Amino acid sequence: MSSTIFEGMVRALGEIDPVRPLGRVTGATGGLVQVSGLSSAARLGDRVSLGLSHPRRVGEIVRIGAEGVACLLEGVADGVHLGDPVVLCNRRGFAPDEAWIGRVIDPDGRPLDGRPIAPGMHPRDLRASALPARQRRPMGDRLATGLAVFDTLLPIARGQRLGLFAGSGVGKSTLLADLARGVEADVIVIGLVGERGREVRHFVEDVLGPDGMARSVVVAATSDKPPQLRRRCAWAATSIAEHFRDAGRQVLLLIDSVTRFAEAHREIAATAGETTLLRGYPSSTGPQIAALCERAGPGHDTTGDITAIYSVLVAGSDMDEPIADILRGVLDGHVVLDRDIAERGRFPAIDLLRSVSRSLPGCADLSENALIAGARRHMGVYSRAELMIQSGLYTAGSDPEIDAAIACRGPLEDFLSRRGVASPSAAFEHLRKALSVTRQPDRRPAPRQVRRFTQN
Repeated sequence: MSSTIFEGMVRALGEIDPVRPLGRVTGATGGLVQVSGLSSAARLGDRVSLGLSHPRRVGEIVRIGAEGVACLLEGVADGVHLGDPVVLCNRRGFAPDEAWIGRVIDPDGRPLDGRPIAPGMHPRDLRASALPARQRRPMGDRLATGLAVFDTLLPIARGQRLGLFAGSGVGKSTLLADLARGVEADVIVIGLVGERGREVRHFVEDVLGPDGMARSVVVAATSDKPPQLRRRCAWAATSIAEHFRDAGRQVLLLIDSVTRFAEAHREIAATAGETTLLRGYPSSTGPQIAALCERAGPGHDTTGDITAIYSVLVAGSDMDEPIADILRGVLDGHVVLDRDIAERGRFPAIDLLRSVSRSLPGCADLSENALIAGARRHMGVYSRAELMIQSGLYTAGSDPEIDAAIACRGPLEDFLSRRGVASPSAAFEHLRKALSVTRQPDRRPAPRQVRRFTQN
């Protein structure tokens, strides 16, 4: 223990730089501050502190030119004067540690739960590159989740990256908490990007609970925080997941949500002068999202894996909006939560016909894939005939496929909401029973036709 403390002290002393570059404020517009004197020393993304008094304003360099740099302050620029000193901060690494498990921190590694926290011994780059594609293992075995739908019809494989597409108020946070409690993993890392302040405590204490927190690290940047902090939240959570993956652990990474990450990036890019395109998002949004998601996934031979679930906010179930469209092309599957299903009272409100897991058919055997295909076929048949059935235009016995779909409708709905499943094999047994229900066609004789004679 003493050697560890000594090593931490040596590392902290090594980060102290008595001589740091100094610039001066030459202009300010909104939260963007122009600074001269730092062009030769600063890099994009470096942090600066404005003023010499305490507490200091902190900013991030978003544009560099020969005449100076532009810094986006983390907060309002009220009170900034021309000539105010601007100090280039040390390029400190982000150092996760084993002691962070069970804690709630901000994207800079500072505690949010009222208890002190110490950084680890090995700093990491918040924006590290993904592992080389050729060095990665394939996706691993199917993971048990405790939720029947994910143990069968939408399996999650070890190292898979899945998107959770949902509007507000359809059970997204509850589903993420169910996965955090039920998925097989050594460590769970949760990034709450731009979440409401009230919801952070509710998610940690009530939704996730003590059992979920016992193996979790929560990184939170609430909606009132500056865009730089909200964007760093997703990077910090991913960096923590990489730390435990490199230690040989199996990690579950939950990011809620990529939409708010993209919105924070849009704010920063717009302030930096980047041209915006479709719906106000700059062209760099796609590469930023891809770079974030590619850092998760299977590891190489000597590491663990990062199984990741990224939530996406889709207004009005618009799956063609820019962020949802980008994520569908990057991830290994997508799960769509539907408001109509939630209003019927079935949770999780997953629209199975619009959801896909790209771990299939590889993570299921022949008999299991046959059950999955049968369930999807029945639900597809019912969906196509639903209007006719609900309006009373369908007569039982007219179509055997529709009859079977109607018979399986209730059991399948019950199956999709089943929780607390012991194992995937038990979940498939429940699915087999749901599909074994058959409906007998209507055997009543057809009404007698009366022949009418007319007299000539």
